[in-house]
Amino acid sequence: MKILIVDDEENILEIVEAYLVAKNYQVFRAMDGEEALRKAETIRPDLIVLDLMLPDISGLEVCRRIRKSSSVPVIMLTARTTEQDILSGLHIGADHYMTKPFSPKELVARVQTVLRRSHKEPQEVKWSFEGGLLDIYPDNMQVFKKGLEVGLTPTEYGLLFLLASHPQQIFPRQQLLQVVKGLDFDGTDRVIDVHIKNLRRKIEDDARTPHYILTIYGAGYRFGGQK
Repeated sequence: MKILIVDDEENILEIVEAYLVAKNYQVFRAMDGEEALRKAETIRPDLIVLDLMLPDISGLEVCRRIRKSSSVPVIMLTARTTEQDILSGLHIGADHYMTKPFSPKELVARVQTVLRRSHKEPQEVKWSFEGGLLDIYPDNMQVFKKGLEVGLTPTEYGLLFLLASHPQQIFPRQQLLQVVKGLDFDGTDRVIDVHIKNLRRKIEDDARTPHYILTIYGAGYRFGGQK
């Protein structure tokens, strides 16, 4: 699989590349935002490791532009650790967030986990809700809304899969957090809320009055669609 690493620190690129190559990944480098966008378009990586602080275009802006045309998994790296920084990355579609300094072994483990979620063999199992208005193919992680495929990130799909696999069951935020585990900061409720907001924007007709992902105030979320 192809992995694009974006960072303006040469030593970080070298270390991360060495660890990933040792796991038989094909690694490409970029040292600024413009180069990252070009390579994301031409290489079509299976995953992007993206630094937040770049010399020209910020990592947030790079992720935002990539998300306009791709659901490639993105793991963000940054030395900034405030909750707002993390939430900003999640708002625009990052899947995971790691703070510097980080363990290269932990990053490789995170890469492997995300890639397992996002690459599975196609199957014909289908969950159909509301007479086919929303179709979920659980084995190949595809989602269709009114016949058109919806591009979800692995984290968004993980949340939808958990909720839709148990319709009407209420899931507390702490339980949903297991889908996005590995984020090392406080304020976990807000993290779940950000991912749910992104998911609603993609599968609901009106995200302000959701039909599928329902908020149960004081308790958590549940899936309201009917098979």
